[in-house]
Amino acid sequence: MRKLDRVVCPTPPCLDGYQQGAHSWDDVTPDHRAEIRTHLEEMQGRRCAYCEGDIDTLGQHIEHFRRKGDPAYRHLTFDWSNLFWSCHQEDTCGRFKDNRAGAFNASDLIDPCADDPDSFFIFQVDGTISIRHGLSPTDQHRAKETLRVFSLDAEWGRLRAMRKIAVSGYVDDADSAFNEGWPPEDIRAYFAEELEYARLLPFCTAIRHVLTERQ
Repeated sequence: MRKLDRVVCPTPPCLDGYQQGAHSWDDVTPDHRAEIRTHLEEMQGRRCAYCEGDIDTLGQHIEHFRRKGDPAYRHLTFDWSNLFWSCHQEDTCGRFKDNRAGAFNASDLIDPCADDPDSFFIFQVDGTISIRHGLSPTDQHRAKETLRVFSLDAEWGRLRAMRKIAVSGYVDDADSAFNEGWPPEDIRAYFAEELEYARLLPFCTAIRHVLTERQ
């Protein structure tokens, strides 16, 4: 999960044509769904808002952060701030949240547009996600619930394996740089170059953490 900036992407004009009570999400036409996805791609790239996996590989759907089926949040069905692009896997992210996570309080979840996930999590070289030390009890709970509700850190799960593979080459290269005694300025330049290259790749946050968190 990474910080997203919704300000860079305006509200899709098509959403103005739908009103809760008069319409349901099923009324959204294929052309309008494509328009919404185009705007979400501008904000997210072609990566899931939660796991950062490649949606071309993992499938995709337009995700309601606060579930549209929950009576408390039906008024947000067509609210741009409530929409993300999620992968379409049953064992993680939006589909897991909506179908398998059990009870949770939506206000406990980390919203990648409203919150900075970097303040809560650190990605490890083995593909796991750790909760940062020093968080308040409230933020510790939010971090734990976010990992649980989106199933982002199953101990031996698919995502862990995918993240581990994604970072492995960068870890090996960084280890070589340190072990071979590169000058600090050369290591910093190398990391900057690698991070720029990886910026749009799946699991970019994991790559960034295994490089920058070790400096």
